Amino acid sequence: MEGEFVHRPVLLEECIAGLDIKPDGVYADGTAGGAGHSVEIAKRLGAKGLLIAIDRDPDAVRVAQKRLSGYNAVVVHDRFSNIKSILSGLGRDRLDGMLLDLGVSSYQLDSPERGFSYRHDAELDMRMSKEGLSARDVVNTYSYEELRRILYEYGEERFSSQIASNIVKKRASCEISTTAQLAEIIKASIPQRFKRDKNPCKKSFQAIRIEVNNELGELSQALGDAFDSLKIGGRLAVITFHSLEDRLVKQRFADFSRGCICPPEFPVCICGRTPRGRLVGKKPVEPSCSELETNNRSHSAKLRIIEKIKD
Repeated sequence: MEGEFVHRPVLLEECIAGLDIKPDGVYADGTAGGAGHSVEIAKRLGAKGLLIAIDRDPDAVRVAQKRLSGYNAVVVHDRFSNIKSILSGLGRDRLDGMLLDLGVSSYQLDSPERGFSYRHDAELDMRMSKEGLSARDVVNTYSYEELRRILYEYGEERFSSQIASNIVKKRASCEISTTAQLAEIIKASIPQRFKRDKNPCKKSFQAIRIEVNNELGELSQALGDAFDSLKIGGRLAVITFHSLEDRLVKQRFADFSRGCICPPEFPVCICGRTPRGRLVGKKPVEPSCSELETNNRSHSAKLRIIEKIKD
């Protein structure tokens, strides 16, 4: 398992610099994965420091436990949205920093049996935790309207209506149980002239994966709770890979950094609100040309960082 769990961390140097790691600090990696970011954070911690590596994927947890052995680190099998209860369970209440590297890991995509990829024929699954609602459940039980909505909202798929309609028609005669079956339905639903540039399945598979894992709901919960859990001067760093994630992070960070919210026609402020956070950099950090050349997964990655300045 460990040898197969290959995952090159994206924007590694930028994350480490952005977190401004203190040797005696407490840090959390909410998406441990193959422990690429986690190990580099742990290397910089002293005897009083602690890294909390979190992942909902039991395969990732087993690998992280091995790779973080010998460091001042604890590996937790949980969702990063539960950061407050995780801290409480460890007898901690505050963090000096937290990292979220969102989306699906290279290992999950490259393991056919996990059912994430349209490039391999496998059972429809896509569950990061290996528990609960699966892609097979979504495709075979959601109504036409529900399917159309998630394809349009989470995949920004312009042909969501056609794809949803064809899914409903196909499953009426037989259950859609494999990634290849779903991929064929999607390809048949999209006009030929729109298939030239990218694989036509990408957006729909992304949308279904987001629904299966409640990715946007988990992120929304985690952003608020992680920021609340930071010490003054602590930093929250988030790597996103598509516009829906990045928009949510950008909006929440802007809200944390916003002061007065009185209507502009008020002559003086009566709300008394002051910023709780400070953006580290006005624009998101993107991969360098050299990283784009050597790490294909870094394409479309954006790193945003915020520092807490007030509770």
